[in-house]
Amino acid sequence: MAEGAEVPTAAPSATKAIHMVAGIDVEPALMIDAAMPGALEQLDLQWHEKAWPVLAGPGSGTFLILPPGGGGAAVGWAPVEDIAAPGLPSRIAAATGTPEFVALSADGTHLCAATEEEYEYWIIVRSLG
Repeated sequence: MAEGAEVPTAAPSATKAIHMVAGIDVEPALMIDAAMPGALEQLDLQWHEKAWPVLAGPGSGTFLILPPGGGGAAVGWAPVEDIAAPGLPSRIAAATGTPEFVALSADGTHLCAATEEEYEYWIIVRSLG
């Protein structure tokens, strides 16, 4: 857990954030065929390329995350510092069984997610500004 990071007052609620990345009108920034060899590794690399720059920005790698797995929405936004990028989706999958998670930039301006759809992994990047 990152020390001293606070949830921005304009941050969407956990429920709203989940709907913003799981709604019927969501357009992914990138889709990866989950059945292809190395799909999870490709998700890691593409997450680092597409989402990481807007999520962590030029700073220390601190951002907010809804704890993955059951009950994360009830916990709400938790500040974290990812010091082992790239590879976040794989690390989450190793702990929860799925690479799905929702994250928010520390300044509250970008919402990013990795989701597992029927046969694809999606990377979602949304500007909240």
